[in-house]
Amino acid sequence: MASSGSAKGPWGAPTLLGVPLDENSSYKRGAAAAPQLIRDALCCESTNMWTELGVDVGAEGAYEDAGDVQWNGDAFSAIEQAVEGLLEKRQRPVCLGGDHSITYPIVRAFGRRFKDLTLIHFDAHPDLYDHFQGNRHSHASPFARIMEEKLAKRLIQVGIRTMNPQQKKQAERFKVEIFEIGRKRALEEVKTWCPVYVSFDMDVLDPAFAPGVSHREPGGMSVREVLEHLHSITATIVGADIVEYNPSRDVSELTGTVAGKILKELLGKMLMACNCP
Repeated sequence: MASSGSAKGPWGAPTLLGVPLDENSSYKRGAAAAPQLIRDALCCESTNMWTELGVDVGAEGAYEDAGDVQWNGDAFSAIEQAVEGLLEKRQRPVCLGGDHSITYPIVRAFGRRFKDLTLIHFDAHPDLYDHFQGNRHSHASPFARIMEEKLAKRLIQVGIRTMNPQQKKQAERFKVEIFEIGRKRALEEVKTWCPVYVSFDMDVLDPAFAPGVSHREPGGMSVREVLEHLHSITATIVGADIVEYNPSRDVSELTGTVAGKILKELLGKMLMACNCP
């Protein structure tokens, strides 16, 4: 599919779902304010809705928007149920965070439906701590919970540049495939298969391109490097999240603009084909 907004196969349109949660952030809060700003950046009139691969994300019905998750008590349960509800309707959730802790309840819903889920995780940090500052649901721990529960068959991490001995031990325990920064076009070196879930932490980018994050880690990927990696995914993307954009740390809305660009290219890739059962 090069120009139509309709998705192939039995799955429906990608569906945006805001997840305004940042209570598990360990340093600076603010990511809860990001979902609507990412939506605004996607539709900003400063550019058009065509992706670099030739998909019109602005076509009628190209994607849907389910609003933001609401909760009064257990946020994780509400997130999981909201994602499960979209999957039951054969929609493909694209969740806008929020801090990275939201990926765990999201993937819990995906893990029940997809037997051989592959996670492709873009981040400066592995987020594999067994717990961080006593919090097992910290934004620094979601992939430890995911792999413990065997919610994914495979975890591929790209852009990592903060590995310490504890996280290396965890990575070995869970057989994580880690491509640290400096490995150009890492996804060309690994074969992925259907279905794929993409978890995109904005701090995978160098702060020069995305200053609006809580944990700035210099020496990161450029926007072009990120797009090359996203475009090189050959398997079907059935879901995704974009997390850790902190508008309170942004400069001239730069990070929001980049988040909107990442979202547009992700939606375009999801619209190109979907052959998963």
